[in-house]
Amino acid sequence: MTFKRFAPLGSISRRARLIAATSGLITAVALAAPTAVAQAAPDTTVTKAELADASSAVRGADIAGTAWYTEAKTGKVVVTVDSTVSAAEIAKIKKSVTDSGAKADINRTEGKFNKLIAGGQAIYAGGGRCSLGFNVRSGSTYYALTAGHCTEIGSTWYTNSGQTSVLGSRAGTSFPTNDYGLIRHSNSANADGRVYLYNGSYQDITSAGNAYVGQSVKRSGSTTGLRSGSVTGLNATVNYGGGDVVYGMIQTNVCAEPGDSGGSLFAGSTALGLTSGGSGNCSTGGTTFFQPVTEALSAYGVSVF
Repeated sequence: MTFKRFAPLGSISRRARLIAATSGLITAVALAAPTAVAQAAPDTTVTKAELADASSAVRGADIAGTAWYTEAKTGKVVVTVDSTVSAAEIAKIKKSVTDSGAKADINRTEGKFNKLIAGGQAIYAGGGRCSLGFNVRSGSTYYALTAGHCTEIGSTWYTNSGQTSVLGSRAGTSFPTNDYGLIRHSNSANADGRVYLYNGSYQDITSAGNAYVGQSVKRSGSTTGLRSGSVTGLNATVNYGGGDVVYGMIQTNVCAEPGDSGGSLFAGSTALGLTSGGSGNCSTGGTTFFQPVTEALSAYGVSVF
């Protein structure tokens, strides 16, 4: 079994290329579809592959003001559209989903979607994608915490894959030995103290704490969305190769995949860690390691809010 560091994809520096080659959780610029637990009876006529294609089709339609997730039991892609989306654009979404073999459930919501960067959502730099861990603050200054092997790849971070919407600039980075980094928000109004759950809802984060063995935890990341599991070990040392060794990691049986790197580990409203690396995937399961968040908060003198 080989453990991989979850590093950003597509970095242009030699170190970033090494990270992209040896790590598993920073990935090429592509957003994964959120998933949700369905309420209705199972629909066996739509396969998982068709649902995945349908979700990709909605993404390919590239219409602003839309949000969606898949329901495996009903065989539907549930799409929410804001007030800016036209009837013609809705028709385009429906056709893209139908062509993939799945079904579309379109829901209209009032107002316009606004960008708030919450824990677990995608952030971009240097051609790579990571996930934001937790938004934090020091006085009136707001920052985003993520993995240190992410913040290594670029000084300016963005909220979109085209890298036209600035998140902020790197304020600190620590990797290897540790695996945490800090990005100062360019607009504090965009800092959301919650974690995104990839079903249209959020988890409030009101405190930070230390994990314990056997604890039930959840992880949010921009590739595989929300995943759950338990803590299996503490204070783990992980050797990713090439001299990249990290210490004091939280070991879990929560799965993760490329692009989830830096994302949030939490239990209820308590922040616990930042996704570092591991082995396996979310199809067969795996082992994932997390940088304890309390260490990062202490190092930078910041707190959750």
